[in-house]
Amino acid sequence: MKYFKITLLFISLLIGFGFKANAQYIKVESQADRLSMPIGDQTILHVSASLPLKTDITFPDIVDSIGKVKIVKALKADTVIDKNNPNIQTISHNYTVTSFDTGVYVLPQFTFHTKTGDIKTGTLTLQIKSVAVDTTKAFYDIKEPFAVSYNLWDWIKDHWGILTVILFMLLWALGIYYYIKSRPKPVEYVEAKRVYTIDEIAIIKLNKLNDKKLWQQGNIKPYYIELTEILRDYLEKRYKIQAHEQTTDEIFSALKNKGLTKESSNILLRVLQLADLVKFAKQQPTVYENEQSMENAIAFVQQTKFIPQPVQNKEEQPK
Repeated sequence: MKYFKITLLFISLLIGFGFKANAQYIKVESQADRLSMPIGDQTILHVSASLPLKTDITFPDIVDSIGKVKIVKALKADTVIDKNNPNIQTISHNYTVTSFDTGVYVLPQFTFHTKTGDIKTGTLTLQIKSVAVDTTKAFYDIKEPFAVSYNLWDWIKDHWGILTVILFMLLWALGIYYYIKSRPKPVEYVEAKRVYTIDEIAIIKLNKLNDKKLWQQGNIKPYYIELTEILRDYLEKRYKIQAHEQTTDEIFSALKNKGLTKESSNILLRVLQLADLVKFAKQQPTVYENEQSMENAIAFVQQTKFIPQPVQNKEEQPK
């Protein structure tokens, strides 16, 4: 009887230890669909935690950017139950990320908060590559499509149902046409032309400038003059400052209280300072600097474009 009680106590301790170990099992990690991608492309960042059911855990608060890696959109979180252990669930928070600067970026550890303490993921390395364009190669005509052995009768047999409906609709439309032919014509309304936003206009101008290939033809100074004129025009309309009549230092003084992020300010500063050196000090930039100036100008406009906030109905406002 004594040995039976000892055995029963030992089994109870093992079961209790198993439940405790299962309750304390928590695994967190961060991973991306792609660890290397071209500049401006997008990938999905997954921040997940595997833990027992009904375990309290607080996910890290990921802001709109992680250094030079931008959070484009926070996707819907998903939960998956472990097939081998129904008591374990994996919760994933997913984010669409991108970057407009080339380089290798190390995403830091993400911290999860639990009742027993904080748990951190490992770091994640993301490589952003520039898009190489070989302008020395010739352009080739598009190849003609291959001929397919498919005649009109084959097409009719494949679409006889649709042709029947079309024939019926044509007869019906012909009857309607003769019915309304004698009626007065309705007032014609001219569709309004699309109005482009100031950031769309700036991007269109920058793309047209890029297509001119001025610096590739040795016209370095005209290239930077037109590039800065586009940016100054955008700054005047976006931030209501007199950018065309101001120096680079005066522009940044006027932009102090306009809500520019440090990254956006640095991008704009690099473009304007290099342009000043080209226009006034006759500096000859490298091929990389010429290409990077265009990429930085486009990135600045995209980062600072005005995004109207949706008007929230009173019924939808949180109480």
